[in-house]
Amino acid sequence: MPRIVYLLIGCVFVGLGFIGAFLPLLPTVPFLLLALWCFARSSQRFHDWLYHHPRFGPPLREWDQHGVIPVRAKILSTAMMAVSMAIMLAVTDLSAWAYGGIAAVLLCVSLYILSRPGRPPDR
Repeated sequence: MPRIVYLLIGCVFVGLGFIGAFLPLLPTVPFLLLALWCFARSSQRFHDWLYHHPRFGPPLREWDQHGVIPVRAKILSTAMMAVSMAIMLAVTDLSAWAYGGIAAVLLCVSLYILSRPGRPPDR
């Protein structure tokens, strides 16, 4: 894929991450991690800017260096997955296999999130 495409997609993810900083249900850091990934393939300057940003840089560096997911983010993400599953059960008409498959995926994602450290080892 051309570098300009990665650059444009990275800018879109930065925009979504910025919006997520102000909207409580839209995550910030996952979009910024995707932006970092795109910038690593397109623009070292933008990558370094985001990685060392005074507001957004610390959680990105903590993830990069230690795989940290803050406790608050763990609680919110796990709770939102449970709420999403409950809403899906209430308003959709899927087969038991589909519900089971979706529940299994959400459970695996939740377990992964919960298995990550909540803060860097030096704190």
